[in-house]
Amino acid sequence: MAEAAVAVQSEKTQKSQVDAETTERFIAEKHIGERIKRLRLKKSMGLVELGRHTGLSASFLSQLETGRVVPTLRNLARIAMVFSKDLSYFFETEPHPMFRVHRHKERVRLPQTGVEAPTYFFESLGYMVPDRHMDPYYAEFIPLTHESEPKPHLHQGYEFLYLMDGELSIRHGDQEVTLEAGDAVYFDAGTPHSYRCAGKKPAGAIIVTMHQPAPAPGGGAVRPIAPHPGSKPAPGGAAPGASAAFAERR
Repeated sequence: MAEAAVAVQSEKTQKSQVDAETTERFIAEKHIGERIKRLRLKKSMGLVELGRHTGLSASFLSQLETGRVVPTLRNLARIAMVFSKDLSYFFETEPHPMFRVHRHKERVRLPQTGVEAPTYFFESLGYMVPDRHMDPYYAEFIPLTHESEPKPHLHQGYEFLYLMDGELSIRHGDQEVTLEAGDAVYFDAGTPHSYRCAGKKPAGAIIVTMHQPAPAPGGGAVRPIAPHPGSKPAPGGAAPGASAAFAERR
């Protein structure tokens, strides 16, 4: 009976303790070795150089990165200080990589706003991406039915355009060029610029505006004239305010 009681007590003790397998799995799920390697490669630093900074051997660091050894808090602290990181960096939950698909049938075609006869239509290609750092669009520029000059506009950051078909004239400051299908242009959007369909058929283009807020007094940043990155998509796929913001630029 005594032996049975001891066995039961031992089983209870084991169930109340974290087993070695669970511990190893917990450590593996944190991908500590991969995080160390990412930090090192981001600084273009070799194992030997990292070893000189931490006092750890290159072979030991290699085993850390590949998960063959479990790091101590002391060793992690040495590595963290080299990269100006807190120890918590190695244990925080990693964010999931961004991946969003925008189906053609789910997008909404919006017209230029503020005019009776729109000269272009556009579709947001990134409305489902929160906190985005760039805004991609598909734009179709319509041939002008009367002689008129598009009003130049500007905004902070940079802009990229790839012309898929048709002809499109773009004016950037004192320069004016005509693009043909397959041409691309990348420019500082802080310079006044405007687009105009230069052919008899509509011109289709992919446009990407990249945010780069200008420094504000006190070290802050002035928000760019762009759809709010965190805006939730409206029914049908357009981000609220996207039409007005795009029209403001166009």
